[in-house]
Amino acid sequence: MTAPAQIELRHVTHAYRTAAGPLPVLDDLSMTIAHNGFCAVVGPSGCGKSTLTRLVAGLMRPDTGEVILSGQTVTSPRANVGMAFQNPVLLEWRTILDNVPLPLEIVANRMDKAERRDRAMSLLSLVGLEGFENKRPSELSGGMRQRASLCRALVHRPEVLVLDEPFGALDAFTREDLWQIMHELRAEEAFTCLLITHDLREAVFLADHVIVFSGRPAHAQYVQEVDLPKERTLEDLYSSTASDMLHELRHQISVAQGRDGPGTAGKGAVV
Repeated sequence: MTAPAQIELRHVTHAYRTAAGPLPVLDDLSMTIAHNGFCAVVGPSGCGKSTLTRLVAGLMRPDTGEVILSGQTVTSPRANVGMAFQNPVLLEWRTILDNVPLPLEIVANRMDKAERRDRAMSLLSLVGLEGFENKRPSELSGGMRQRASLCRALVHRPEVLVLDEPFGALDAFTREDLWQIMHELRAEEAFTCLLITHDLREAVFLADHVIVFSGRPAHAQYVQEVDLPKERTLEDLYSSTASDMLHELRHQISVAQGRDGPGTAGKGAVV
């Protein structure tokens, strides 16, 4: 039985208004992500990947079409969405323990202060930041700040987690460490995830499906099902299966950039 859609885009079109006229970004984009699914979106720079995250989070509305979360059309920011970005944007005047519960202070909930701190500490422990909870952001490394940012995105138990290149500015070793942590978070916390990334290895390691966007204006050009074990290690990225998937994804991105032959066309992506 097919899992119900948690995130659904129906014929979404969007353009930015500029002095020179409309700048199309998304073109008749249709895609679905199943409940508790993990979908990575890759594609050329400027093809609308970050615009997609803002539409899903309700930070902007499409020109035409619908964005639907859990069966409801998105028309404004949603409390059941957590977000993390390349820049963690932590509040410097707060400790890490006080940064993490921030969504619980904004979103209506029944937790008192002690419960909010307990929830924050449980997540900080899960990502290896126990003992650093009373540090301020400037006292932590980039990878540690990003761990705290992930905790903040998950503290209010969102149904949907949106990640916009959260590991892109980190060194390779820290990035791979956070990939493993993401798997641990997914095992402990129930959420549907949309990941935007330029790193194909990251997409294959973390996601159940990878969608390749075409060039601007973008549509869903190609969908790759990730045929790796659910419980993965970095060694899985060196398997022949992973190598074949990475090769095909690189080809599809070359097609999207107009550097290669024909790809697998299609404006609808069901994952």
